[in-house]
Amino acid sequence: MVAKVASRVEILAKSGLSEIPAEYIRPESERLDLGDAFETAKKGAEDQLGPQLPVVDLQALESGDEAARRACVEELRRAASEWGVMHITNHGIKPELVERLRKVGKEFFDLPVEEKERYANDQASGKIQGYGSKLANNASGQLEWQDYFFHLIFPEEKIDVSIWPKQPEDYIEVTAEFGKQLRVVVTKLLEALSEGLGLEKGTLDSELGGTKDLLLQMKINYYPVCPQPDLALGVEAHTDISALSFILHNMVPGLQVFYDGKWVTAECIPDALIVHVGDSLEILSNGRYKSVLHRGLVNKEKVRISWAVFCEPPKETILLRPLEELLADGTPPNFPPRTFEQHIQHKLFKKNNPEAATPPANATN
Repeated sequence: MVAKVASRVEILAKSGLSEIPAEYIRPESERLDLGDAFETAKKGAEDQLGPQLPVVDLQALESGDEAARRACVEELRRAASEWGVMHITNHGIKPELVERLRKVGKEFFDLPVEEKERYANDQASGKIQGYGSKLANNASGQLEWQDYFFHLIFPEEKIDVSIWPKQPEDYIEVTAEFGKQLRVVVTKLLEALSEGLGLEKGTLDSELGGTKDLLLQMKINYYPVCPQPDLALGVEAHTDISALSFILHNMVPGLQVFYDGKWVTAECIPDALIVHVGDSLEILSNGRYKSVLHRGLVNKEKVRISWAVFCEPPKETILLRPLEELLADGTPPNFPPRTFEQHIQHKLFKKNNPEAATPPANATN
């Protein structure tokens, strides 16, 4: 017997059901290449000739060796242009802090659901920060196999720690420190990506709001074990609205990116962060950097937890449009000017009106 939809996916997963509710079953057109994340990762690892996400070592950016630094900038440019996603190593965030972040996130989700509900968000009233589950907001009305906790982690003066988890006790300390260290990485990457476009180092960061207004929004995604991973998705296929997105995970596979006409499973590389190019950066670069289409698989064996941090410009005060320097040679703009909020609404309209949307493989705005 198919279970009724519970308020939280965690409750559903722990109920002992053998079949998932119809609301979680993806449309048949999506199920052709779905499967258990572990099995898919294993196949990808065995296919040594198949495409693999690029890995960029950032150490050269601060090595003092100018030739090595320029080579690293070129690697970043190529990865952002050809893939729109990459692993980065030697990023500068202390491994001990990364492990502590994983620990406090897991400990929060290990709390009883009743305890987590104290932090529940209320999307209907506009309270988006807090504990929640993905609501159906697309034409098919399908749900995603995940619960999450969402909140702002930087700039310090804009965060509201009163809505952050009080348990575990070191959650606030660890997460705030991670936000500060990640902002250093964001600056480093945006400088290099600016150079990759032939721009001054500070251009992209400034265009996105700078240290004062560029927001780092963290979403801890909790994907419970799923009895039918060939029918469900943890996250449906989409591009991010952000400029850059950073992904950390608990070494359980699941992320897939769309590249060269097929889905490629991201490897789990210790001490690496995954970086996505999002819509905002694609717009500023006039399409030179690609906003990557990606999705999340689920599995039968292990809970997957990922920490996604979205670097977002302020909603109303900055106009996203192709940078003038990139149009100086007569290149036409590929995107109309929009505020970040207008871009969000445009994307929601396309999602809710599939006939107005571009095909998934070309989903770039």
